[in-house]
Amino acid sequence: MLKERRLRKRNDFSALRSDGRSWANRYFVLLTRPNDLTVSRFGFSISKRVGGSVVRNRLKRRLKEIIRVLDVDEGWDVLLIARRDAACPHYDHLRTSVTDLLYRAGIA
Repeated sequence: MLKERRLRKRNDFSALRSDGRSWANRYFVLLTRPNDLTVSRFGFSISKRVGGSVVRNRLKRRLKEIIRVLDVDEGWDVLLIARRDAACPHYDHLRTSVTDLLYRAGIA
């Protein structure tokens, strides 16, 4: 994932949590908020409840690949928060889940 497409600053995450709209399903909570940029930026929050470091890093890699191949509208800050059930499913289940949330949010 390119550097300009990542959410990195604490203020960006805090603004999303306080001002963003949210959607949820079994595996993820999606928070979105418009930004004034020409690109959409993505952040991932995966707690230790999901699993050990191997599980969390595998999930992050899968999420980055899902976002890379999807056509997401520009000008949004997006935060995906993994729920405990997100550790187990196959890539196809994760892709379907993320795609569904992005369509419900109206940004894909």
